[in-house]
Amino acid sequence: MTKVLAAGVFDLLHYGHIRYLEEAKKLGGPDSELIVIVARDETVHRLKGSDPVIPEDQRRAVIEALKVVDEALLGFEDLDLDRVIQQVKPDIVAVGHDQDAIRRQVEKIKKARELSIEILTVGRFGEEALDSSSKIKRRIVEGARTRA
Repeated sequence: MTKVLAAGVFDLLHYGHIRYLEEAKKLGGPDSELIVIVARDETVHRLKGSDPVIPEDQRRAVIEALKVVDEALLGFEDLDLDRVIQQVKPDIVAVGHDQDAIRRQVEKIKKARELSIEILTVGRFGEEALDSSSKIKRRIVEGARTRA
């Protein structure tokens, strides 16, 4: 069975997240297993400067409840992708169109450990208007201002 690893914050789950996970699973073929790493609250705060709206345990549970996902795990707070790769042992790492930093880290790990994993990019989907949780949050705030 081919193991596919995907990762993200998944705060305010939206269509782009669903499509990313569906396409990630397809990369491994019909009998693949999709394991998703959900970023910890502390990691999100460090990277983005703000806390996620939805707590990490709930984000993980929502992702794991998706039909396409076989298992969802919380990541390591220190962003240790090397440990994640050693734990999951993926055949494929699926990176999103906006996950260049993850791609670079996985490439370094692959080279250093001489791993045979594939690193494949999943493209952008749909309209750009609401393709990120940050944009959704902004739209909610802007909508509240126009009604006030």
